[in-house]
Amino acid sequence: MHAITIPEPGGPEALVWDEVPDPVPGEGEVLVEVVAGAVNRADILQRQGFYDPPPGASPYPGLECSGRIAAVGPGVGGWAVGDEVCALLAGGGYAEKVAVPAGQLLPVPAGLDLKRAAALPEVVCTVWSNVFMVAHLRPGETLLVHGGSSGIGTMAIQLAKAVGARVAVTAGTKEKLDRCAELGADILINYREQDFVAELERATDGAGADVILDNMGAKYLDRNVRALAVNGRLAIIGMQGGVKGELDIGALLRKRAAISATSLRARPLEEKAAIVAAVREHVWPLVADGHVRPVVDREIPMPDAAAAHRVVEDSGHIGKVLLVVAD
Repeated sequence: MHAITIPEPGGPEALVWDEVPDPVPGEGEVLVEVVAGAVNRADILQRQGFYDPPPGASPYPGLECSGRIAAVGPGVGGWAVGDEVCALLAGGGYAEKVAVPAGQLLPVPAGLDLKRAAALPEVVCTVWSNVFMVAHLRPGETLLVHGGSSGIGTMAIQLAKAVGARVAVTAGTKEKLDRCAELGADILINYREQDFVAELERATDGAGADVILDNMGAKYLDRNVRALAVNGRLAIIGMQGGVKGELDIGALLRKRAAISATSLRARPLEEKAAIVAAVREHVWPLVADGHVRPVVDREIPMPDAAAAHRVVEDSGHIGKVLLVVAD
């Protein structure tokens, strides 16, 4: 098969479409013939040499894909050759085939194009596990999403609205904020021109956000704590703004607030399977009935993954950038 390899860390040009051995499904795994994958920030970090795959995972980038089951390994039940699926991966999505633990498979939701299903697994599992399973967002509460026009952000808006929450977002352009509003965002904050803490306080009559989904890390830590409501929950899922910040524990105590920080890729198989099962139960019906949909910015042929990485690094996209395998 062919896959995107990274012979040496570097810029987008470090991604090489090369011929590699076919993966073989092991115990509890299936082999998926990939139709499409999607670009995530973690893939860029891996390309740069800052985010190695966990032990035993595929060395190729790609944390989600869609396709058809080509083979079923020992000990797998409930799946058959030819089933159309999408999958959460620890790696290997930038390839024509990938071996996937059966617990990380999802059926393609009814009415959704197989290619577009590749835009779902990583973002849905990230949002559901952090915003709902850890931070326990409830109807009537306010969620603040940083990077509202990203793949994660566009999904977080839709899921929060589906459960009856109020949604605030930050984004850097009017176009991105307008798209967030189309998806249901109630409070729109241009982080280039406005102080998100002040704008959120104004919009919530000083209450703040009950839950904050943060992809920035250190750069936003102090302001995020100030933006939290009493009993608020800050869920950190990224480090685009650095890894070390100063925390005012007194402010956290006064608000009786909590901070969680999670990653998805390195979790044990059983934890990933539990998240995928929860997503299938709670989110897949929303996708099937049209209340939630993947937002896809563009499709790029998988051999041109370097071009897709440039798009994501330039941050001009809205939603997900897909990598499509030729028929």
